Amino acid sequence: MNGTTVRRAVREFALVAVLFLAYKAGRLLVDGHVTEAMNNAGAIWHFERLLHLPSEAGLQTSLLGHEWWMRAANCFYAYVHFPATALALIWMYVRKPETYLWMRRTLATLTAFALVIHAVFPLAPPRMLPWAGIVDSGRLLGPSVYGSPDTDTLSNQYAAMPSLHVGWAVVVALALMATTAGWKRWLWIAHPVLTLLVVVVTGNHYWVDAIAVLGLIVIVGALVPRPGAVLIPAQRLAPASVTRTPDLHRRK
Repeated sequence: MNGTTVRRAVREFALVAVLFLAYKAGRLLVDGHVTEAMNNAGAIWHFERLLHLPSEAGLQTSLLGHEWWMRAANCFYAYVHFPATALALIWMYVRKPETYLWMRRTLATLTAFALVIHAVFPLAPPRMLPWAGIVDSGRLLGPSVYGSPDTDTLSNQYAAMPSLHVGWAVVVALALMATTAGWKRWLWIAHPVLTLLVVVVTGNHYWVDAIAVLGLIVIVGALVPRPGAVLIPAQRLAPASVTRTPDLHRRK
């Protein structure tokens, strides 16, 4: 591994680290907007009922009696989101550089847009709405990701809209689907689908949070060049022309 490769790897690691830190630093954007976040939560809840979307409370209630499944959902929410995204980025960086650049740029752009929405439209998650019949399954059964919203300085608990859990899972699935051959590529859809069910059943997101992030991904997709249109550093350094070998068979 030469010096250029090491420097590039360090630079990419720093860029991804900034992406993750920006995601966590969103907590600062909602200081002093708790009342607004709770009011928005009520509005979203009633809006979903007008759309006749399935009740998040009904889905959660149907699984609360199955403690093992609920603990599994809590563990998925707590331990899969960041590691799965990081592992996918590392694998793409090593094996599929073009797709890695698309994936990193897409995640960064999606996260930037989402942070703006979090600041403009703070939204409390369903687990903070006891009147809606939803509980915080993490606190109830463990493991719990969040502390008290009043004292939690490490995460933005009022950033339900849009769901970056679902958004990042969709981007990971799209990247893996683009680099997997045959029918097996469709198996990666299971990741965002399972993520959606987990974030809803644990009381961390509304259905419309996922709908919103899908719309945002469409917009981001129009802004970020597709993998085939991205030049990796090695390609930029490639010679403009290649010396052609005479074809002796064409001589008469």
